Amino acid sequence: MAEGNASRAAELFEQVLAARPGDVEAAHGLIRALVDSGRVDEALARTQQLIEREPDDVLAVTRLSMIYQQKGMITEAEAAAARAKILGWKMELRGGPVAKTDL
Repeated sequence: MAEGNASRAAELFEQVLAARPGDVEAAHGLIRALVDSGRVDEALARTQQLIEREPDDVLAVTRLSMIYQQKGMITEAEAAAARAKILGWKMELRGGPVAKTDL
């Protein structure tokens, strides 16, 4: 990604996930690489899969909102954004770290 080759980054993240399917950080990297390489529908599917496995992942739900927005699915984007906000508040109330994102 740092070299500006999102497609190659996506390939590498896919390799990591093939070896370690539960690697949440690699899943986030793959989603970002897919979006950056214009593969938005694939990114959407991967984001939904990640949220199924990690329903309280604030970053994943935030990314879902952004992907929906990019696809023009405004109602879905707003719902996901609200869900991400609520998840963040719940984390704060539990005293856990709140994900800082570059989103």
